[in-house]
Amino acid sequence: MFFELQPKRAIINDFNTQLILTYRVIKDTVEELIRVLKHYKNDEESFYEIRNLDRNTIRFNTLTPVEKAARLIFLNKTCFNGLYRVNSQGHFNVPYGRYKNPAICEEIVLRHISDYLNTNEINMLNEDFENALINAGEKSFVYLDPPYHSPDKTNFTGYQADGFGEEEQERLRNVIIKMTNRGAKCLLSNADTEYIRELYDHDYFDIISVQAKRAINSDSAGRGNVNEVLIKNWREFP
Repeated sequence: MFFELQPKRAIINDFNTQLILTYRVIKDTVEELIRVLKHYKNDEESFYEIRNLDRNTIRFNTLTPVEKAARLIFLNKTCFNGLYRVNSQGHFNVPYGRYKNPAICEEIVLRHISDYLNTNEINMLNEDFENALINAGEKSFVYLDPPYHSPDKTNFTGYQADGFGEEEQERLRNVIIKMTNRGAKCLLSNADTEYIRELYDHDYFDIISVQAKRAINSDSAGRGNVNEVLIKNWREFP
């Protein structure tokens, strides 16, 4: 959504420290990042060696920001289906993807992103969503893409080690209500579950059914075209 709209002024926030660090590295030191990425090899041994760096906290903490960003990009390009998932210890645990020629270092794309981040007013945060949204008001458009609700835990929702359960889903709904009262326009994507529909069964919200293609799910019924919802807090009037 962010790169589709390419706003001239925006705040992006994610609770994943490594992701926001990667954005900052792309902005500030893209040429050094490209140099590091060019040294990576796409083979199983290299993949697991790089993936397992986070098993040793002391060793991982000695990596420079550029090395950490390059690691994240490398794993994203070479792991199974580009999935990001961690275990309960916060260790990246997606297996090797076995792709023949993944685009590990997309120089043109990285430079374009760096240029965009440097020529516009883009503030990058690594905070809890409630803190990040504290100043959203009537001139704000907010898009929220939380870990999707998964009542049967069949979706790959291990985005953070401490998870994002129903208490967090409810807290997010309450924050959206606060922003609605402040006049901010909000758009949320989530799974089409009975719980989510009941959670947003409120005059403030329109629930729109959409279909999205999903290749990953422990239940085969959850692959292919699956039902999702877009929830918005404003209405168009004639």
